[in-house]
Amino acid sequence: MMLEGQRTREVADMQLEYLERLGEELARRGMRVWLALPPGRVPNLQVVNPEARALEEHVYAGCGSDGSWWFWWSWAERIARTEDLETAAATVARALIARGDDPPEPPVSFPGLGSDTPDAHPGRRPGFAAG
Repeated sequence: MMLEGQRTREVADMQLEYLERLGEELARRGMRVWLALPPGRVPNLQVVNPEARALEEHVYAGCGSDGSWWFWWSWAERIARTEDLETAAATVARALIARGDDPPEPPVSFPGLGSDTPDAHPGRRPGFAAG
């Protein structure tokens, strides 16, 4: 039983690591992102186009049946392999652009992905910020 718990923690750590990397890349592209850690559920990266807040998506990281790690849409469709951050970020950003809009301008500087109080986003991983 102890090995199963350790493996579960290792998988969760991998998911968070991949989601953090994608979040940093999407933040560079002007998207608002934060990690959601709902109790008893799979962690996900919530991504919002700040120019059109109705355009949002939840992205997951998980190991496919082939043993490789992928980013996944909320409807369980693969986005890109986790080692291909460029493709994953471009695909997610493109999906969140309103028709006829250009991608949002990246911020000149941003204080982090979670500059507001932790209470504002329950389940957000504390201290997650883009470097």
